[in-house]
Amino acid sequence: MSSHSGNIKETDDVENKKKEEKKKQQKVPFWKLFAFADSYDCLLMGLGSLGACVHGASVPVFFIFFGKLINIIGLAYLFPKEASHKVAKYSLDFVYLSGVILFASWIEVACWMHTGERQAAKMRMAYLKSMLSQDISLFDTEASTGEVIAAITSDIIVVQDAISEKVGNFLHYISRFLGGFIIGFARIWQISLVTLSIVPLIALAGGIYAYITIGLIAKVRKSYVKAGQIAEEVIGNVRTVQAFAGEEKAVRSYIDALRKTYQYGRKAGLAKGLGLGTLHCVLFLSWALLVWYTSIIVQKNIANGADAFTTMLNVVISGLSLGMAAPDVSSFLRATAAAYPVFEMIDRSTSSKTSSKSAKKLEKVDGHIEFKDVCFKYPSRPDVTIFDKFCLDIPSGKIVALVGGSGSGKSTVISLIERFYEPLSGQILLDGNDIRDLDRKWLRQQIGLVNQEPSLFAASIRENILYGKDDATLEEITRAAKLSEALSFINNLPDGFETQVGERGIQLSGGQKQRIALSRAIVKNPSILLLDEATSALDAESEKTVQEALDRAMVGRTTVVVAHRLSTIRNADVIAVVQEGKIVEIGSHEELISNPQSNYASLVHLQEAASSRGDPSLGPTLGRSPSMKYSGELSHTRSNLGASFRSDKDSIIRAGADALEPMRTKNVSLRRLYTMVGPDWIYGIVGTIGAFAAGSLMPLFALGVTQALVAYYMDWDTTRHEVKKIAILFCCGAVISVIVYSIEHFSFGIMGERLTLRVREMMFSAILRNEIGWFDDFNNTSSMLASRLESDATLLRTIVVDRSTILLHNVGLVVTSFVIAFILNWRITLVVIATYPLIISGHISEKLFMKGYGGNLSKAYLKANMLAAEAVSNIRTVAAFCAETKILDLYARELVEPSRNSFIRGQIAGVFYGICQFFIFSSYGLALWYGSVLMEKELAGFKSVMKSFMVLIVTALAMGETLALAPDLLKGNQMAASVFEILDRKTQVVGDIGEELKNVEGTIDLRGVQFSYPSRPDTLIFKDFDLRVRSGKSMALVGQSGSGKSSVISLILRFYDPSAGKVMIDGEFLWTPYVNMFRMQFCGKNHCLSDWLLVGIPTGIDIRKLKVKSLRKHIGLVQQEPALFATTIYENILYGKEGASETEIIEAAKLANAHSFISSLPEGYSTKVGERGVQLSGGQKQRVAIARAVLKNPGILLLDEATSALDVESERLVQQALDRLMRNRTTVMVAHRLSTIKNADQISVIQGGEIIEQGTHSSLIENEEGSYFKLFRLQQQQGLEQNH
Repeated sequence: MSSHSGNIKETDDVENKKKEEKKKQQKVPFWKLFAFADSYDCLLMGLGSLGACVHGASVPVFFIFFGKLINIIGLAYLFPKEASHKVAKYSLDFVYLSGVILFASWIEVACWMHTGERQAAKMRMAYLKSMLSQDISLFDTEASTGEVIAAITSDIIVVQDAISEKVGNFLHYISRFLGGFIIGFARIWQISLVTLSIVPLIALAGGIYAYITIGLIAKVRKSYVKAGQIAEEVIGNVRTVQAFAGEEKAVRSYIDALRKTYQYGRKAGLAKGLGLGTLHCVLFLSWALLVWYTSIIVQKNIANGADAFTTMLNVVISGLSLGMAAPDVSSFLRATAAAYPVFEMIDRSTSSKTSSKSAKKLEKVDGHIEFKDVCFKYPSRPDVTIFDKFCLDIPSGKIVALVGGSGSGKSTVISLIERFYEPLSGQILLDGNDIRDLDRKWLRQQIGLVNQEPSLFAASIRENILYGKDDATLEEITRAAKLSEALSFINNLPDGFETQVGERGIQLSGGQKQRIALSRAIVKNPSILLLDEATSALDAESEKTVQEALDRAMVGRTTVVVAHRLSTIRNADVIAVVQEGKIVEIGSHEELISNPQSNYASLVHLQEAASSRGDPSLGPTLGRSPSMKYSGELSHTRSNLGASFRSDKDSIIRAGADALEPMRTKNVSLRRLYTMVGPDWIYGIVGTIGAFAAGSLMPLFALGVTQALVAYYMDWDTTRHEVKKIAILFCCGAVISVIVYSIEHFSFGIMGERLTLRVREMMFSAILRNEIGWFDDFNNTSSMLASRLESDATLLRTIVVDRSTILLHNVGLVVTSFVIAFILNWRITLVVIATYPLIISGHISEKLFMKGYGGNLSKAYLKANMLAAEAVSNIRTVAAFCAETKILDLYARELVEPSRNSFIRGQIAGVFYGICQFFIFSSYGLALWYGSVLMEKELAGFKSVMKSFMVLIVTALAMGETLALAPDLLKGNQMAASVFEILDRKTQVVGDIGEELKNVEGTIDLRGVQFSYPSRPDTLIFKDFDLRVRSGKSMALVGQSGSGKSSVISLILRFYDPSAGKVMIDGEFLWTPYVNMFRMQFCGKNHCLSDWLLVGIPTGIDIRKLKVKSLRKHIGLVQQEPALFATTIYENILYGKEGASETEIIEAAKLANAHSFISSLPEGYSTKVGERGVQLSGGQKQRVAIARAVLKNPGILLLDEATSALDVESERLVQQALDRLMRNRTTVMVAHRLSTIKNADQISVIQGGEIIEQGTHSSLIENEEGSYFKLFRLQQQQGLEQNH
């Protein structure tokens, strides 16, 4: 899957996109983020803003009180006795002020949080609604499921974050800024003016820093998208990856994609260090200036020391609050960028959505469809013409069948009738009306569609059938299920109609899914029925019954049938043969067959030949998702899906990946967390030194400022001398801060990025090491694992590196300040420390408030997101069944809970925040009052009281910051547990120990095997199962859906290990004399019993003793639904054998009969196949998959319904290719169609997990009572009927 050549085109696209972005940065205007606010939201926002402004303005008011208090204490220098009671009075003012703050901050937080949640919910709904009403072509070209999930998960969360508390936060700081300056100018305008001149510098430094880092962060995220796609695709196709031993290759391409992320991340670290360093540098220089200027103001008696000092503090802090508002501004900017794709989708008008005013709805539908001169190309491949002046008349109430080769345009007819696409020119008429003039939704309600690959939703069977008709009664559902022959198997399930089908219907077998899809179409009772290979996924028996059901359903309806198998269309009124986008012949079966030269006749003869070899080629079978094939061997008899499975499913959806948290969170020791950064310890040491140094600057700064304040109360000479000393120290601090911050953040930045890279690599390898059974679990769907790769590694980095940085920084600060404070005055230090719990809890709440109380939004929306993702990946089904409103209703229901929670959370957060703010200001009052008491008793001087007080307040701020991280650190440990859970998991199929398998003869021997799927441990698939395949011979497995055929293949590949018994490979059989005698006597005819049934003593190697990869290197697998990767055809074939030359690849393609169609594509082997191979037809995908197996040149070949998805022509070609490939190779085939296995050396009929018959075709056919004979007769009858 090497992403290189695959991405050449993408990198070009990225380049083009970059150019466009330079032209216009893709953002929405800020006001547009509030596009979904209604009047109630406006009221909430108004109240919230008012609270924020009052809250913000309270800080400057506090400084007025503070100034008066300091002045009194300063005067108390001279008259200590009188000051004490005045101090007490002013200390009370602090308490009143705290009360106002409490109330204001509660309103601010509660209102903003509530309205943010409400608006985001409306935005989510609008996005999904718009998404579901888009043209299907959009999903072919622009919107991959991944993008939609990203928009609905991360992008909208970014927006929600910005429009909720962040706005309140912003207003709070802005009002603090304005309040501070207004009060400052009113009191001492000179100081305010000088300070004001400095603020822009500080703000500028902060702004540049924010801008650069945000740019880099965006790049980091963008560069991860590519790696994320690789991860999701590899995990989604994990069976193929493991079968081709492609794990290392996958990890390599993932790491390559991550390299860029690493480089940008390193730059971000350096930028952060320089930015913060410069910011502090500017701060120090500014204070040097201010301290000097204030001394002049005091000397000229314009103001007293306290007022001058508090005004200075007030204006600086107000100025800084601009800086505090910067993160909010950056999150607004982020939100405007993140909202762009969301609003782009919401505002996108669809080309083919005729506005409902002008759109017609017909009174009555006869169902006469006519194609007139239709020209069409797929939007995703504009250079390939599908139809050029295509004409077709479909009379009402008649059955029209389309036959032709793979890729001839049959399915396109169906897509055009459904209006998934619009023709480029020409018309499609329904009862004489151009369908473009008809209401699209109404049109689709008249049509029932059954696809070749049925898309089911992760809901119950009943809910899936209800997609056809929303208000269907249970009676109607049951009738539809009965008609489509689904009722019998549904009744066998423990939960009946309430059985959950799993993601993409993974819990059901192909045939079962197909029958549910049929019930869904039948319950709709449509006037027009479109069947795209509807019965292809069924075995002969189900097919017969379903075909009868279809025949019943088609009566009196206009029906368009696309089929590869001619048996299914023998009763069609009109058969049209399509070739390269043109109709080359049209007529009834009899008319067409009567002309022996016709294309149709030659197709029929081909099939007859097949039929005389065994059957009328029964069944394109694209109907099962790959993961399904293995986990889905639903036993027809007693069924799986016990209650445990149901409750599991619910809890998972409820809590997503964290559903199992309570059980699994083994606490990860800090030691383990920190050993993860072990390899980069040198960066850690350098960073730590930097952090300590940077931390200790702050208390020294506080000390300097207070020293200046004290100096203002001395005589002028002393003052001047002190101020000069302080200014010089501040200048030195400025230089030091740039150096230490840069060192600190650069070192930790490199460390963090290296850690992220390492963890992702380790997690990805660990995920791919797991056995297939693990991927069957609901918690391990590809999208969940891919998002865990993205978020968990970043999280680990945050815990281990980013937080440690802040922690170390603050340790340096606290140690320095305590040392200083205790030296100065231990009494007041102790009192201040006593109030710490209150002050610190206050700061913690402020920090949390800054971060947002949003909590883990993504988790709250997990279920809703899964629903949206599923709707988008099944968009064709959603569109065909007009299920958009239904999906939106379900989605709205999923949003109710998070919305209710957010309201409660807002109230709690608001009250808590208010109380904490109250504590902070009250504590300040207490500390200063106690200081005045000490001075009164002459236990302390003004100087030491002020210095200790200031140093300790600064420390409290810092400690608040550190402790705010504590819950995060604790939670972080738990979250990191999920990383280690993946890393530590021991796979059940241990694959990296054992012998290397050098070469393979190919004997396979299953002995006494007992097996059940890990996801359904109580359903036994095999009990004491024996099967032997001789080296170089072919063995065919036949039987019903769910009888255990595919399980044999999974066991040989060691996707699963049997719970008892052995799977052995390569061994001689040692015959005992008795057995030999027995052989001599009974080896008559051609079913030599002893060869197959009598047990010699095998000396094979138990495959558990081999290295899994070395075993799989010798096995080629061709699945029913080929898993291709989203790269080029060339890369896909190359996957079979790394380092193969171009000649080998072309040779392999020729052998697989794929070369001719590949060469005919405009880009040949460089054609991109799209997500899950969507750009190729079923037959083409299958041939590419076969070429991949051919290239591998395996000793053992496993074919799981390999030709079922093909039309007759391709099937013949592919069958030839397979016959060539099977020559002298051990082959195990699973087939529904007996024609494909007639020449097998041995055929085993499996039923209920046991082999009930075995022999060659000719020997089995002689036993007229046997299952094989009955199956064969059934298929033959269908063949004969078709030929009449």
